[in-house]
Amino acid sequence: MDHDLVYKEETYRIIGICMEVHNQLGPGFLEIVYKDALEYEFQRQGILYEREK
Repeated sequence: MDHDLVYKEETYRIIGICMEVHNQLGPGFLEIVYKDALEYEFQRQGILYEREK
Protein backbone atom coordinates (compact mmCIF):
# COMPACT_ATOMS: atom_id res chain seq x y z
CA MET A 1 0.00 0.00 0.00
CA ASP A 2 2.94 2.37 0.49
CA HIS A 3 3.15 2.87 -3.25
CA ASP A 4 -0.30 4.53 -3.22
CA LEU A 5 0.83 7.50 -1.14
CA VAL A 6 1.32 10.68 -3.14
CA TYR A 7 3.54 12.33 -0.53
CA LYS A 8 5.09 9.23 1.00
CA GLU A 9 8.12 10.82 2.68
CA GLU A 10 6.14 13.78 3.99
CA THR A 11 3.40 11.48 5.30
CA TYR A 12 5.85 9.30 7.21
CA ARG A 13 7.61 12.35 8.62
CA ILE A 14 4.37 13.90 9.89
CA ILE A 15 3.11 10.63 11.34
CA GLY A 16 6.48 10.17 13.04
CA ILE A 17 6.21 13.61 14.63
CA CYS A 18 2.68 12.84 15.83
CA MET A 19 3.81 9.57 17.35
CA GLU A 20 6.80 11.22 19.03
CA VAL A 21 4.61 13.94 20.55
CA HIS A 22 2.19 11.35 21.88
CA ASN A 23 5.00 9.18 23.24
CA GLN A 24 6.57 12.16 25.01
CA LEU A 25 3.34 13.52 26.49
CA GLY A 26 1.43 10.31 26.99
CA PRO A 27 -2.35 10.06 27.22
CA GLY A 28 -4.74 12.13 29.29
CA PHE A 29 -4.11 15.72 28.25
CA LEU A 30 -6.66 18.02 26.70
CA GLU A 31 -6.57 18.22 22.91
CA ILE A 32 -5.11 21.73 22.99
CA VAL A 33 -1.95 20.42 24.67
CA TYR A 34 -1.30 18.02 21.79
CA LYS A 35 -2.10 20.74 19.24
CA ASP A 36 0.39 23.10 20.87
CA ALA A 37 3.05 20.39 20.99
CA LEU A 38 2.51 19.52 17.32
CA GLU A 39 2.69 23.20 16.39
CA TYR A 40 6.00 23.50 18.23
CA GLU A 41 7.46 20.41 16.53
CA PHE A 42 6.26 21.39 13.06
CA GLN A 43 7.82 24.84 13.46
CA ARG A 44 11.02 23.37 14.89
CA GLN A 45 11.35 21.01 11.94
CA GLY A 46 10.40 23.59 9.30
CA ILE A 47 7.11 22.00 8.29
CA LEU A 48 4.52 24.43 6.98
CA TYR A 49 1.05 23.87 8.38
CA GLU A 50 -2.19 25.63 9.18
CA ARG A 51 -3.89 25.18 12.52
CA GLU A 52 -7.53 24.24 12.76
CA LYS A 53 -9.76 27.29 12.90
